[in-house]
Amino acid sequence: MSIKRISQWLFAIFTASLLLNACTSSQTRQEVTIGVDATLGTLVTAEWLSQHIEDPDLVVLDCTVQVEKKPGGGYQTISGRSAYEEGHIPTAGFADLKGELSDSNSSLQFAVPSIEQFSAAMGALGVGNDTRVVLYANGNSAWAARVWWMLRWAGFDRAALLDGGLNAWSAEGRELSTEPASHPARTLTTTPRPELIANRDEVYDAISNNAVNLVDALPAAHFKGEMAPYGRKGHIPGASNTPASSLLNETGHYRPIDELAALLEGDRNTHTITYCGGGISASSDAFTMTRLGFTNIAVYTASLQEWAADPDNPMVTDTP
Repeated sequence: MSIKRISQWLFAIFTASLLLNACTSSQTRQEVTIGVDATLGTLVTAEWLSQHIEDPDLVVLDCTVQVEKKPGGGYQTISGRSAYEEGHIPTAGFADLKGELSDSNSSLQFAVPSIEQFSAAMGALGVGNDTRVVLYANGNSAWAARVWWMLRWAGFDRAALLDGGLNAWSAEGRELSTEPASHPARTLTTTPRPELIANRDEVYDAISNNAVNLVDALPAAHFKGEMAPYGRKGHIPGASNTPASSLLNETGHYRPIDELAALLEGDRNTHTITYCGGGISASSDAFTMTRLGFTNIAVYTASLQEWAADPDNPMVTDTP
């Protein structure tokens, strides 16, 4: 393999890791609707969105975060707002995971804000108690899945992802807009589900508890210890590995439900905690598991950026 090909390969691995971090039983071959609006579900197509985009109760949100090379090497995540301003799906607002949807007082990237801050941010974007929401990203859908998971954490279930994201919309020749969103501000009344977000202590206890499953959503190379963007190699002991990238096909759409069920097997009532680098990939795994009917899932949103920084938190490189 040439030096150029090796460089391209390494670039792809590191980019995938950062994009995804910022991070079955036979009864379950059908998608579970989890109580959302029957006309919305958990995934919508570009065609569906184009037909409903003018619905007065529908709020579309661009959740893009961009990954860029640092001048001195390595990579960084930046807000996707500038890309949004250059062209987005008509009527879409911008949900800023690097801004108002994160706790700016935390040292961690993408730290979950207070429920009050999140509710206010969503309300300012036009999300209210009676609205429906479609989320998408320019690039990896895991960014949109993170906002979807936070909405569920807040007790809001009337949200779906645009399957394939902005690429799916553009691939069908649909127009983009540079006009800002004009949704009126609304009030979002929250009914928090704190159990949907796991903390460090819950993850630590899960290592010695066979009744809890840990799922690592990072690329296999990181899980095996072949790369260490968080300073330490490997994964949390006892975790299995289902990379969030494996849930998508080559066009960025989620795989058919049967294929996803084969990737994410197990008792759907078992308590499961997903993690990655910063809770982004982990949200895509949790989104998919919810679609498959898993009923007791939490996302360790701080993930390895918190876990790996503390030498008292064990990590291993062996494959379970």
